[in-house]
Amino acid sequence: MIKLLIVDDSALMRRLLNIVFQAEGDFSIRQAHNGKEAVALNNEFKPDVVTLDINMPEMDGITALSLIMAERPVPVVMVSSLTEKGALATFEALHLGAVDYVTKPGGTISLSIEEIREKLVGKVRAAAKAKVKGTSARGLTQRLREEREKPLPPPVFMRRGLGGEGLVVMGVSTGGPRTLEDILPLLPVDFPWPVLVAQHMPPSFTRTFADRMNEMCQLSVVEAAQPMTVEPGTIYIGKGGSDMVLGRRNGKLTVLAKPESKEFMWHPSVELLGRTALECCDPARLVAVMLTGMGYDGADAFTEIKKLGGRTIAESEESAVVFGMPAELIKRGGASVVLPAEKVAEQLNTWTRR
Repeated sequence: MIKLLIVDDSALMRRLLNIVFQAEGDFSIRQAHNGKEAVALNNEFKPDVVTLDINMPEMDGITALSLIMAERPVPVVMVSSLTEKGALATFEALHLGAVDYVTKPGGTISLSIEEIREKLVGKVRAAAKAKVKGTSARGLTQRLREEREKPLPPPVFMRRGLGGEGLVVMGVSTGGPRTLEDILPLLPVDFPWPVLVAQHMPPSFTRTFADRMNEMCQLSVVEAAQPMTVEPGTIYIGKGGSDMVLGRRNGKLTVLAKPESKEFMWHPSVELLGRTALECCDPARLVAVMLTGMGYDGADAFTEIKKLGGRTIAESEESAVVFGMPAELIKRGGASVVLPAEKVAEQLNTWTRR
């Protein structure tokens, strides 16, 4: 049995969530109506996973999460709204150690809950098996200081044109925002190649995420919501609710946001990003990075990148919140190297400066 703690101040939401998980047949469930009760039940009931609302009286979800992670860390799935404020709070929760999030349904809750039932149950089941990552802001600050104190390497001169371009593509899902916070800020200001990130995320969240990462990173971070020429020194976050693809406009490599393709299960699609990268770039000038996440999105395309002469990194099981996507890449023989998240930036620096 999976021990689940449902935390929400809405009695209706608690009841509906309880019905959803009771119907699964393998959940033992307790409920809390605010953060204070959640902290107490986390110690008393000892759940395997928690669903946690953000806006609650007496003690909000963010405060409760920080106490849960300090007293008895457990996988937490945040239940948040689709508003910009809800997105900001969700990213703060992910930074504090939450594993994943589900967007709270709007409109008639009893009808909307059915629309997210499958996704909700899947995320909670995955979270119950996930590794809990605590906040590491102090460690990140120290690593950034060390990187900035290193002498700058000699400039890298790359040939112009198709063969001379270099590109890093990243695929990531569950646990991704927190993992990307451990990697992208460590790329130095003179990092020579553009970075494209396909992070599975809803449309209202990616702009907020890009803005947050832009404040943390030495490189510029933007949401690829419209056609943009791909430039070194920039990290492009795929727009949620669409697919991130590469093309050429006037001979220049361009990133585009296209409507979600029904051919692919997850969006922004890592597989489609990888395929279009192969169509537009010399494979030998590609580096593909597969990070934490459920499923197999991107595994085939990234394996093909390696087969055709590119380099690939799969995040190791020891650091991955959910080992699904990296494991699929490794299983296909598509990983040049397998590394913990904290070593990825260093490897990217080494490869792109050769």
